Amino acid sequence: MDTQNIKTLGELKKSGYQSMSIKDEVRKNLIQHLKDQTDPFPGILGYEDTVIPDTERALLSRHNILFLGLRGQAKTRIARQMTHLLDEYIPIVEGSEINDDPLAPMSKYAIDLIAEKGDETPIRWLHSSERYGEKLATPDVSVADLIGDIDPIKAANLKISFSDEKAIHYGIIPRSNRSIFVINELPDLQARIQVSLFNILQEGDIQIRGFKLRMPLDILFIFTANPEDYTNRGSIVTPLKDRIESQILTHYPLKLETSLAITEQEAKILPEQSEVVEVADVLKRIVEQLAFEARNNEYVDRKSGVSARLTIAALENLVSTAERRAILNNENHTQVWISDLVGIIPAITGKIELVYEGEQEGPYQVALNLLSKAIRTCFTQYFPDPETVKKRKNSGKPSVANEQNNNNPYKLITAWFDAGNSLDIPDNCSDKDRIALLYQVDGLYGLVKKTFPHASEMITALFMEFVLHGLSSYSLISKKALSGGTHFNDVVGGIIGLNLDDFDNGDPDFDNM
Repeated sequence: MDTQNIKTLGELKKSGYQSMSIKDEVRKNLIQHLKDQTDPFPGILGYEDTVIPDTERALLSRHNILFLGLRGQAKTRIARQMTHLLDEYIPIVEGSEINDDPLAPMSKYAIDLIAEKGDETPIRWLHSSERYGEKLATPDVSVADLIGDIDPIKAANLKISFSDEKAIHYGIIPRSNRSIFVINELPDLQARIQVSLFNILQEGDIQIRGFKLRMPLDILFIFTANPEDYTNRGSIVTPLKDRIESQILTHYPLKLETSLAITEQEAKILPEQSEVVEVADVLKRIVEQLAFEARNNEYVDRKSGVSARLTIAALENLVSTAERRAILNNENHTQVWISDLVGIIPAITGKIELVYEGEQEGPYQVALNLLSKAIRTCFTQYFPDPETVKKRKNSGKPSVANEQNNNNPYKLITAWFDAGNSLDIPDNCSDKDRIALLYQVDGLYGLVKKTFPHASEMITALFMEFVLHGLSSYSLISKKALSGGTHFNDVVGGIIGLNLDDFDNGDPDFDNM
């Protein structure tokens, strides 16, 4: 249908246009997506077998929906993408505040206009992008905000009585007629305000300051909320919950690969940053593993959740940390090093809620512990498990692997530290200086080259640093994060401690700290 040429109600009738409720419209377009096997929710990852099928079933049933889940689980994003299931344009009565259907007007304005002009009533075509309304529920939201109220200024301007229906100022919900309307964080809405939604959801009528308006609003309602037991801010009143036909539970990514894809998709890395900074896959995996560790950590409030925004912000911080170092060292190109992970601490501390024990430990220390656990978990995906080495060492029993000189692949490295050697790596040292420092450790290059024989020089050096951090997470060597750098030592030396005054000993490698 060429909507550009249809300007009046009469022309609309002649075109044979048939009105359709928004839920039928969404159902029709979703069916077409399913037949064509196209994705109605592009960019939503990890929900292919869970949330998306549930959502499609609800929409086919023409249900209002409640998405129930912890923060950062794409609840609002799914709702916003439902506009893809709307027709591109629908006709409305020109000037109508509530998007009146020209073939089935509801407001007094539209009814009176059609009665006056008949088939010459002007119409306007409303684009699908205009058919979406959203309101964040806060304690100060009023019934007038959502439903409407008498507008004394309008009454004065029109010189009409407050009893005249034209004096009504419609709230955001009536103005979203024939649209998708989303209320985020529904439990934060006061109970008495939630009650005002009962009739809209069930009977379809609204009442404004004594006006009994029979207005069967045509709205697809989407609500989002955290599980009731997980929040102390409020809850969804039972009768309202009963009127929402489908409740869909969302979740965090079940697999690390999915989490990686989400972060890669959502992180805002500038092209100029990508030209300067290279991020190896191992660093991306450590960042994602950190979120998985946080969601199961005893110091983190699991009921509050750990948003996917943590890993997104962490990756952005990680790239910026390497970019800053490159700028300070006047380098045109660099890669993210393991020690750059210290730069993501601010992205962690602001996005995790701690239980009492975690508050006692301190957010910074909890973040460091999570980072250490993430490194520990990822380390065994690239190198032999140091825990197995420790068990063999403690048992004192020879093995076939020992006879093949494979029993302890870390022996030369730990022996170098046990001999009294230590390694200080400043956070901001240049790539060239960092590589030179790493090559000082006996056995480090040989282990990495044996495990990854085809790795480039930079990736080999990265894995050399990874080995040091990995061994420290398994307590085979000691690591101390000091102001401006990292100190590696043998375990005994780490227990005895390090004199902070000795950290900057005049070595030129520390000039950029």
